[in-house]
Amino acid sequence: MAGSSPGQAQRLEGYNPSTGGAVYLRGLSRWQAESQREDLADLYVESTGAVSGEEYHSREGFLRRFAVDVRRPGFDMTAAEATVPGEAAVLVGCAFGFPVRRDGTWWRGFLGALPQRIEQLTASGHVFAITEVVVHPHERDRGLARHLQERLLADHQASLGATLVDQTNHVVYDAFRSWGWQDIGGIRRQPGPVLLRALVLRLGEWTPSKPDGLAHNPETERPREADGLDPGMR
Repeated sequence: MAGSSPGQAQRLEGYNPSTGGAVYLRGLSRWQAESQREDLADLYVESTGAVSGEEYHSREGFLRRFAVDVRRPGFDMTAAEATVPGEAAVLVGCAFGFPVRRDGTWWRGFLGALPQRIEQLTASGHVFAITEVVVHPHERDRGLARHLQERLLADHQASLGATLVDQTNHVVYDAFRSWGWQDIGGIRRQPGPVLLRALVLRLGEWTPSKPDGLAHNPETERPREADGLDPGMR
């Protein structure tokens, strides 16, 4: 992690979980995330409210997506755990993703011309894709999802967050829009007729001296060669 080492927990100040106690956010390495895959899948099923008979397919779908994402170069996760004195910590949320490659393959299938600023930020290595945000139903209306994504993006010093949402999934789409994400257009991926909405979140202050939201220096510039690193080497 750019901002904190994996496993280092930080209390989420000002947040009051439904169970009382406190919530801590911590980054998980690829290995740590994989070791908790079953707990993550359980949390996902709870978060979706899948009806009886659909839990298995919902769980397996999440695990398939997770297995692909966790192998991507630069994969990272922020997890939220609720603690109550005298009891074991409970996983109540997570957000994960990976840096968008400089070659722009993330935007493949974009309908129309991709905004120039988005192209520039992608080429500079300052775009981070969030592919999943999962929050326990009891914490859904308390702002935990926003905290998770903000922590994940901040740890990577990203200038732009990016995500793709099935346009028929109004619940997820509306949630991202309520968190300040902007819809920049549609993306159609093969195979299948599903149209995805491309959402972005601007981070930092964009000024003439910092057109991408960050001052240019070796610490914030993502190395080009990092795009091809195996996740286990980061």
